[in-house]
Amino acid sequence: MTGQRRLSHEQLLRFLGEMLLIRRFEEKVVERFRAGDLAGFLHACIGQEAVAVGVCRALEEGDLMASTHRAHGHVLANGTPPNEVMAELYGKLEGCSHGYGGSMHLYDIERGNMGANAVVGGGLPATVGAALAFKLRGEPHVAVAFFGDGATNIGTFHESMNLAQLWQVPVVFVCENNRWAESTPQSQHQPIRDLTQRASAYGMRASRVDGQDVELVHLAALEALGTARAGNGPVFLLCETERLTGHYIGDPQVYRDKEDLRKLRETRDPIQILRARLGPSDDEWARVEADAQSVVEASLEFARAGTDPDPRDALKNVYAEQR
Repeated sequence: MTGQRRLSHEQLLRFLGEMLLIRRFEEKVVERFRAGDLAGFLHACIGQEAVAVGVCRALEEGDLMASTHRAHGHVLANGTPPNEVMAELYGKLEGCSHGYGGSMHLYDIERGNMGANAVVGGGLPATVGAALAFKLRGEPHVAVAFFGDGATNIGTFHESMNLAQLWQVPVVFVCENNRWAESTPQSQHQPIRDLTQRASAYGMRASRVDGQDVELVHLAALEALGTARAGNGPVFLLCETERLTGHYIGDPQVYRDKEDLRKLRETRDPIQILRARLGPSDDEWARVEADAQSVVEASLEFARAGTDPDPRDALKNVYAEQR
């Protein structure tokens, strides 16, 4: 990326609102989880909102994406209504996965979301398959795979990269590099620091961008998607981002230096970075805040009033049943 900026104030203000909506949504999820309303493990994307918004807002109608266990931001940025996401976290029929999936299995096929995945790197092969289908059908669409730095160590990542490059399919691999594989620092699980070298090993185009700058992420995503859409093969997009919270809600983060985390929250928050650059008036910021908070509160009310699934339907939509 050249670092050139060309998005309008109005577009960036919309991006600011979308990132703030994700942040307030995640904060509400943390609150309700701690209150005992939500079951299971939940992984907040606080600090990584710029990647979700920057990439998903570059997608076109008919494109597909696959997410990770840290999926709320991707799914919201991709256009699934907050009501449906919150209802899914509450296990309601009105949820985007009709209460079957929960936090780590958020699906919305109608809007091009092939699903979040609790398996690290689990969405990578399916994304390459979708891209192959686009190519064979002659359709002008692109598939996008989100994954973290830890996923670049696993076999399915390398298999997917290898076949994508071999077949020259229209896929963009978006690596959200927060330098933590759950609780393991990058220095303890990877021998390299520049993960674009992963793509170089397969002769694949790669670009690297500051994942805390939503404008630069968006421009890089547009460029990568344009390359893939034009039939020039896959692209690896490395977004250097920051996880400003634990791996999961309730993670004590004993593996992490508290002072370093405090400094990151002060200097690398993507929302505050964009707010400082745009310089919205107090009234503008108050409106953005109020809009986000209103949507989140409405989603919570919607979810709480939702329909609990019938336990007799627990085995619906399974491929095999042991008798």
